[in-house]
Amino acid sequence: MTSTPHVVVVGGGLAGLVAARHLAAGGVDVTLLEREATVGGRVRTVERDGYRFDRGFQVLFTAYPAVKRELDLEALELRRFAPGAIIARPGHRSTLADPVRDPRALPATLFNRDVSFGDKLRVARLRVDLARDDLDDVFDGPDETIDAFLRDRGFSERFIENFAAPFYGGICLDRTLSTSKRVFEYTFRTLAIGDTAVPAAGMGAIPAQLADRVRDAGATLETDRAVEAVEPDGDGGTTVRTAEETLAADAVVVTTDPPTARELTDVEAIPTAGRACVTQYYRLPGDADLETGKRLVLNAGDAGPDGGPNQVVPHSAVAPEYAPDDATLLSATYLGEREESDEELADRTRSALESWFPERLFGGLESLHTERIPFAQFDQPPGIHDRLPDVRDPAGSVYLAGDYMRWSSIQGAMKSGRQAAGAVLEDVSGR
Repeated sequence: MTSTPHVVVVGGGLAGLVAARHLAAGGVDVTLLEREATVGGRVRTVERDGYRFDRGFQVLFTAYPAVKRELDLEALELRRFAPGAIIARPGHRSTLADPVRDPRALPATLFNRDVSFGDKLRVARLRVDLARDDLDDVFDGPDETIDAFLRDRGFSERFIENFAAPFYGGICLDRTLSTSKRVFEYTFRTLAIGDTAVPAAGMGAIPAQLADRVRDAGATLETDRAVEAVEPDGDGGTTVRTAEETLAADAVVVTTDPPTARELTDVEAIPTAGRACVTQYYRLPGDADLETGKRLVLNAGDAGPDGGPNQVVPHSAVAPEYAPDDATLLSATYLGEREESDEELADRTRSALESWFPERLFGGLESLHTERIPFAQFDQPPGIHDRLPDVRDPAGSVYLAGDYMRWSSIQGAMKSGRQAAGAVLEDVSGR
């Protein structure tokens, strides 16, 4: 080709930002269009009155291969959670941790009666077994639900109900553990070898860093630019229509949310069944230390439609930068699209905390911010990953990227963005 190829990236989430960066680094002219005022997709942070509210409970697993490849982790100033969790139900709390990575928690973990000693041995054995596998092989071979996988390996009902259901309820937004075991295997392995963390400036610092790298690579990044249509022109190119103009491109990478991607490309394999959640943030007086040891608090009791949150997160204990000095910031996440008002959910959270911490008072719990996310993840039942679309599935010179190409995670989004960029560079160089 005599002129530099022009590629349009539709969507400024993690997949789109990674794709744009690698495309620009590969020598093509790149324009990224994002419909919102800021980039990040589902990974955003709202800053208000000295607080930082992530869009739902989100964390970064530092052992994800794509995270290590695409991000400058040191520059993010990560604040790390302690391994494990606090298991809570009315009148009772216990600590379950990884004594290999947190030796100080060994006594509490050994004497934890919410899971059996046999379960603790099974966890150790599972850790060894999964360490032998290549992470890239996790999505090959037979599949089953997380529940079936754990039961097949001999884990007790106590372990499943008290720990696995709420812990993986937070990761998969599914306390029934009906999600593919592949998600469990991948995340269990990365949790065992890496940290769970958030940037000091909030999860929005991740797309902000990627956006800086996109610009440094020479790409153009435009926000408040919603794409209405993507249409192959029949001559090897593609037109991108927005409300303001129509752009001509040699190739287009669609990296939007799954429902929008299917609408723009007509690719039926794009999954559009999703899981919802509601995350609510609260303030307590600054001296209200719940002594969680920087761990999640898991609801081992009732977290159903009429119950409390799946988990509570001590944000300011983990990352003091999330709140002013005179406040303690907590969040609670409810699974599904809850019909209750913000006030009703805050009352449920207050009741749950009072039952878990009966020695403390929560009358001063103040609701600050609520995020209702109707499509937080695409649904991942067993076998779904064998049916996901390919990067080149759309007609013409249109390509796909997004976590739904791999699996619902930051890892899946970033890896798909890099793969889409590679496919485009390979194809345009051959024209």
